[in-house]
This record gives sequence, C-alpha cells and structure tokens, in this order.
Amino acid sequence: MPNNHEIPAGPSGPDDEWNDFVRRFEAEESGLQPPPRARRVWPLNLGLALMAAGAAFVVLKYTGASADDGTAAPAPAASAPARATTSAAPSIAPSRGTVAAAGGTRPMMPLAELFPADVKGASGATFTRLGSTVMESCTEPDGVGPRLAAMIEDSAGCVGEQIAFYKDDRNNQFNVAVFTMKDPQDTLKLVTELAMAFDDYQVAVQAPPAGSGLPPLPADSGLVQAFTGHGRVMVVAMGQWSDGRTADFQKLVDRMKPLQDAVSQKVGAHEGKG
Repeated sequence: MPNNHEIPAGPSGPDDEWNDFVRRFEAEESGLQPPPRARRVWPLNLGLALMAAGAAFVVLKYTGASADDGTAAPAPAASAPARATTSAAPSIAPSRGTVAAAGGTRPMMPLAELFPADVKGASGATFTRLGSTVMESCTEPDGVGPRLAAMIEDSAGCVGEQIAFYKDDRNNQFNVAVFTMKDPQDTLKLVTELAMAFDDYQVAVQAPPAGSGLPPLPADSGLVQAFTGHGRVMVVAMGQWSDGRTADFQKLVDRMKPLQDAVSQKVGAHEGKG
C-alpha cells in the first residue's frame, strides 16, 4: 500500500494560508468547526471500503479489569460532527468459520453466535444481518489502517477479527468489527486511543452485499462509530444514514445502540465464562 495518505494538495501561497486562517478563526468564533480536509480512500480487495477521513461521532466504553486493582476502567467519551469518506465496493466474502487460537490462547467467539441474525431495539427498530465473515488476520491492509495495524503489532497479539454488515428497517447501513486480543490491557489501550483520535478512521467499512438492494453510499456520506471493550475483545460499531446525509449524528448513534449493545452483550457473556 502506498505510504502517502493524503490527496496531493494544489499549489498554495501566503494568501491561501491567510484565507485558511481567517476561515478557521471565523468558524471558531461562531462555535462551528471547519470540515476536515478530505483524505484518500485506500484501495481494498475484500469488498471493504476503509474510512479515511474525519470522524462524524465517536463513543467509547470499556468494561474490564485494570492491571492493578481489578476495578472497571473509566468510560471517557468524545464526539465531533464532520464528514466521512467511503467508496463503492462489492459485497463481503462468505463466512470462513472461526479462527483457531494461537499459542494456546482461547479462541474467538464462534461467528454464528457472535452476530445475531436479527436485533430489535426498544424503539421498534429492527436490524437484519446481511453478511459476516472472519478476516484472515487482524492486520490485513484491507481491514485496518496503518496506525491500528502498528498498535496491534506492538501488542501481545491478536487472536482474530470478525466483521458483519447489517441494515435496519429504514435501510440505514451498519457495520460491526470485533477484535479479540490476547491481553485485555491491549484491548483497553486500543479502545481508548482509537476513540480519542476521532479524526482518524482505522477500521474498514463494508459495502452493501450484492443483492441486498442497498446502494453504495457516496464519498461525502456521514458516519458515526462507537467503541466498547469487554475483557480481551474490542467491538467497533459504525453507522450511516440510508441517504448518506451528514446530519443528525446523535440520532444515528442512538439508533445504532441496540445493535452495538446486542453484540457487546454476547461478547461480554462469552468473555465472562473465562
């Protein structure tokens, strides 16, 4: 994969820099934030479109033991409405089963048990799973960005990554990625650092599966993402409106929550068994 992560900028000079400064100053004075500069979308091979622009909304939560006293870790949160970048891609691959544990580590939760076929929220929203699979590794260029890959390489190891694509009854699109680490402390670090870097997407987003009737969303579509950690496991939930609009992010986060909670609860129950 090329090392350059930015779209080459056009020629600029002192006037351009001054105008940029003035626009940012006026935005800050009015309580608005200027949109982030677009970043390129990395080419992918497994039907995944990697989000590589500023985050639309980020939520963070971790439940697990700390290294010192066994108490639950705090749950900080951060948010920043903005624009996201995506591209069209074919559907995700069929399920390949559960990756076996390496070096005696407990295996991941079985794929069939991890992602419910249907999830119903208290508000009446219904989520339907359209596809799921197990990635070949946790650091595939088609699945994660270079920063997350480096963090995983520096960790005690990752057992595997599992992904799923959902739609709701209004054709909004949702992705869930689950990373099972070998050390719970690595999970806590990943959840914290990824959520705090809310202008940097590092987890791939899948295009709608073929035959789903869902259109690939345009490049300027909005996106929300939320992180939860449960022992060894990090759950990343991502959502986009059916029309790709860059508005009503909190409503989209709230709408995604039943799906995120359903997967997180299954993960928590599995990890609690030891």
